[in-house]
Amino acid sequence: MKKQELLDTFGNIDIYLFDQILKGTYDECNMILDAGCGTGRNLLYLLNSGARVFGVDQNPEAIAQLRNLASAFPLVDAQENFQVASVEELPFVKETFDLVISSAVLHFAENLAHFEEMLNSMWEVLKPGGYFFCRLASEIGIESLVRFIGNGRYLLPDGSERFLFNQEMLLRFTKKLGGELHEPIKTTNVQNLRSMTTWCVRKAR
Repeated sequence: MKKQELLDTFGNIDIYLFDQILKGTYDECNMILDAGCGTGRNLLYLLNSGARVFGVDQNPEAIAQLRNLASAFPLVDAQENFQVASVEELPFVKETFDLVISSAVLHFAENLAHFEEMLNSMWEVLKPGGYFFCRLASEIGIESLVRFIGNGRYLLPDGSERFLFNQEMLLRFTKKLGGELHEPIKTTNVQNLRSMTTWCVRKAR
């Protein structure tokens, strides 16, 4: 498959979400939410797959762009499915989705309480047996290079400020949620400037 064909099929999808799709992990996921979806870079393939895809973001311009993208799919109600909303106050009933995607969202938490609000909100709308795919900044592998600035937030070598995680925290929250890892925790160290961790959890049935 040529580069343009790949882009037309998958867009600029997160490579670790792409990995799960290639493995068939989400083949049976028909109701999918991208919480903090931006302009929908992770949703093109899922829209093409025929799944019912939803997204929320606090940025109205991003949602407008996503609605425009989704309008090309005649079976998708772009106005209904893609809404301006916060992750901590999702406009959906409990246990609605087979898959919830959280890509580069949770590390924007203001503090631990805000992080738990967002996490619990996403977990609530996930069905029993559903999948939670999360990519977030962590201190894994760059512990000596980050500087704590309070409330769980750190200054990274790349100059950004993030709420950071480590493996122990992610394992603790996996247990607290009543979930289980269906993939090992994986971290990419980007030239000691930042680390991005993939956290893949399945909700108990």
